[in-house]
Amino acid sequence: MLENNRRLRSYLRGVVKLAQVMILMVVVSACSEPEQADMILHNGVVFTSVEGAGLETAVVVRGDKIVAVGGEDLLSRYASSNTIDLKGRLLMAGFNDSHTHIRAQPGRFMDLTKISSIAELTSALAAKVAEMGPNEWITGYGWSEDIFPEGRRPTRADLDAVSPDNPVVLSRAGGHSAVANTVALNLGGLDEHSPDPEDGMLEKGEDGLLNGIIRERQDILLKFVPEGTPDELADSLEKNLRANLALGITSVTDATASFQNYEMLWKRVYARAAETLPRATVQVHPDLKSVGLDTAVAHLQAFGHKTGEGDDRLKIGPLKIYVDGGFTGPAAWTLEGYGSDPSYSGKAAVDMGEMYELVKYGHNNGYQFGIHAIGDRAIVEAVGVLTRVLDEAPVKDHRHYLNHFTVMPPAETMATMAAYDIGITQQPNFTYTLEGRYVEHLDGARLEHNNPVGTPMKHGVRVALSSDILPIGPLVGIYAAVTRKGMSGRVFAGEDERISMEQALRAYTLGGAYQHRDEDIKGSVEVGKLADLIVLSQNLLAIAPEHIMQTNVDYTIIGGRIVFRR
Repeated sequence: MLENNRRLRSYLRGVVKLAQVMILMVVVSACSEPEQADMILHNGVVFTSVEGAGLETAVVVRGDKIVAVGGEDLLSRYASSNTIDLKGRLLMAGFNDSHTHIRAQPGRFMDLTKISSIAELTSALAAKVAEMGPNEWITGYGWSEDIFPEGRRPTRADLDAVSPDNPVVLSRAGGHSAVANTVALNLGGLDEHSPDPEDGMLEKGEDGLLNGIIRERQDILLKFVPEGTPDELADSLEKNLRANLALGITSVTDATASFQNYEMLWKRVYARAAETLPRATVQVHPDLKSVGLDTAVAHLQAFGHKTGEGDDRLKIGPLKIYVDGGFTGPAAWTLEGYGSDPSYSGKAAVDMGEMYELVKYGHNNGYQFGIHAIGDRAIVEAVGVLTRVLDEAPVKDHRHYLNHFTVMPPAETMATMAAYDIGITQQPNFTYTLEGRYVEHLDGARLEHNNPVGTPMKHGVRVALSSDILPIGPLVGIYAAVTRKGMSGRVFAGEDERISMEQALRAYTLGGAYQHRDEDIKGSVEVGKLADLIVLSQNLLAIAPEHIMQTNVDYTIIGGRIVFRR
């Protein structure tokens, strides 16, 4: 009996041990099974945008998030049917264009951004005239005399030669001036006896007659242009947003939408196509100058939405205020007269007292501000308004910032900006594309330090990089930020404003994310953040600067989904 019991106990111990071994084998087998992922990108150079972090080689994505960043050992820990061999290419966070303009245009509109001469412009206009038929309005945007071999701007005589019956207004790149033909000028009741519009100019030729160039106020003619249909405008906006994907742009901030456009156009487009478009922050414009303070506040109250409302695909951004004009006119508000005309220094585009009241109202009611300030006087005045409001109602994490910052203000102003944490969204690409305008109108330190990046950074000012569509491609801005070279090859200010490639990439990714309170979800390649990634054909960290603009975007990924493949 005892012997049988011993045998039974021995048998049971054996069964338990066998079960333990089998369980251990299952556990070991389970542990050795790689985790499933939706995408693995490896064998590349991974720039995370995290300051002080080293380079990695692989990234793992599950759903719309990054779940692992590291070396090639990740391939033994994760498995995916969608594995991309980067073959040494650069993987980084998608570009965040924190100040751009994505316009919806009707069929009468001409894209002139690739026009390279006046002859080509008039040829394209002649074709558009034939397409539209007589008497129909024609508009366009994007020409620049800086690249025209004729060495001048188009005039109404150029337009009249091919459009004698159609009213035409074609805006220069940057949007601060335009050329109109005679039919359009006549419809607007404009001739050589007409006074200059407020804050604008009607240029005249040597003969004393209007040459067709209107600075800053082409709206006096564009107000006569018929609106596009809702379908026409929605399709155009979606198309123009999608064009950003080929440039590696995964997030945009549109810098001047009306309240109506946000509600009727942006929301409509994102309701139908959000997952295939760049993430968008829309900066709405109360149009203080046109409507006055009381009406601007009433429009804000009727609009009802505050900065940050929306989701990670489409949300409300800061309020926009124009303090001055631009340099393609030029109409920037400067502390000293222009080098080209010492008696001219521009002027304010709004009443500064009303601007203070609007900023105070917005600041106290949940709005962030992104203020257009190009000239150094405009910058000084804008900073004065912001600091006054912040002294009266301190908010530590307000995120107010200035757009552009073209003419560097006094050091005291930049020190104040750093102390109050007033940031900048800067466009170093202006140094490249607007070189001719700066050389023509600025002098001395104002010329050499145009569009400063290095100096404000040294003062402790937060800087995000963006394009303002001159041109929209981030690689032009990165090239100019790193080299300080204009289109001619001239180097402005050398080491004073030049920044490193790492700084430029960080400012074009995490800089924009921070500016719009998104730094916890995007802007860098980190575990838990949205998988908004790009793959570039060359490692920007290793190539010579002159090759930067020869780099291609091979993949654009938003939320773990490939939305562009070259």
